[in-house]
Amino acid sequence: MSGAALLGGLDPAEFLRDYWQHRPLLVRQAMPDLASPLSPDELAGLALESEIPSRLVLEHGATPWEVRYGPFTEQDFAQLPPTHWSLLVTDLEKFVPELGSLVEPFRFVPDWRIDDLMISYAPPQGSVGPHTDAYDVFLLQLHGHRRWQIDTRPVAADNRLPDTPLSIMREFEAEQEWLLAPGDMLYLPPNVAHYGVAQDDCMTASIGFRAPSQKDLLGAWLDDRVAALDPERRYADPGLSPQGNPGEINRQARSRAVALLREALAADDDALAHWFGCYVTEPHVDLACLYPAAREWTSAGLRRHLQEGTELLRNPAARLAWFRDDRQLHCFADGEARSLPPAAQPLVEYLSLEHRYPAAELLQRMNDTGATLLIWLLQRGILELPENDDE
Repeated sequence: MSGAALLGGLDPAEFLRDYWQHRPLLVRQAMPDLASPLSPDELAGLALESEIPSRLVLEHGATPWEVRYGPFTEQDFAQLPPTHWSLLVTDLEKFVPELGSLVEPFRFVPDWRIDDLMISYAPPQGSVGPHTDAYDVFLLQLHGHRRWQIDTRPVAADNRLPDTPLSIMREFEAEQEWLLAPGDMLYLPPNVAHYGVAQDDCMTASIGFRAPSQKDLLGAWLDDRVAALDPERRYADPGLSPQGNPGEINRQARSRAVALLREALAADDDALAHWFGCYVTEPHVDLACLYPAAREWTSAGLRRHLQEGTELLRNPAARLAWFRDDRQLHCFADGEARSLPPAAQPLVEYLSLEHRYPAAELLQRMNDTGATLLIWLLQRGILELPENDDE
């Protein structure tokens, strides 16, 4: 699907300029003739799995807007009321690779910004309440009808219900509202208040985007810096002189302490950019169950597989990204990094663009450095063989 069809005739560049992080956009029939790729029963079945993140939100549960976390049982679903609840299942494109087709059209936004695909089911009047999100989201109607109301005015900090894990607003007044049918889509920038209520049996896909806060970035960077420090590196003051008042922290002591801290925090722009590449490709949930068992690869073994025509696949849970600086190409995969010569760029670009890699395409782009990169990715489960070829 072209970006223009998805965005109601807008070119992706126009959308990013005029709407992305600026204002909402309603697109009627963004995906015409769309049929939900999952039934409600199939979605509920996924919520029974212990590895797949899921939640139930009950408007009138044990508490107002009660949240229950999966995995669930069939009995849990059998005891639900007929209305006013929602089931939400996240990270679905990682657990059900076929669902990646719902995310693919949105890759005009960089991959590292795409967070996950969530699909929700709700009976009539099911909702998660009026709320805001701190990230961009596309809300694609898969089945049934949902009424969306939005308010673009700033939300006061005290306009939140207390004692609920959801960021639900105490007061909400709609500026605009629409009824979405299958194939319709609503884009919302961060912090736009919205309230979606199912009008019948309803399924909605949410394609959400990562937006790390400054606090998140700094906290994660500091954690990594602390982990890398030498635990034996301590404050030291050889040649200490007696001082008149023992309660004083004198200038020399302050200077030594500040120098020790600055040494620990020192990082140039290149080092910070390299850390950022690792950070944004690190999976944000435990997806170990989706990775194949570790195995050793050799250059000869890889070439044999490729010369026999065996394609490689990208693990649906894996995150790949890259950038090039003045000296090297840097490839990032699931929070780890490899620095490569610029000649590796055609292979790295190809790997980050596609998810399925025919053997002929890889051989065409592969030199000795490329073979080393592919082995590194295979040994980490970032790339894998088709299921019937993993002997």
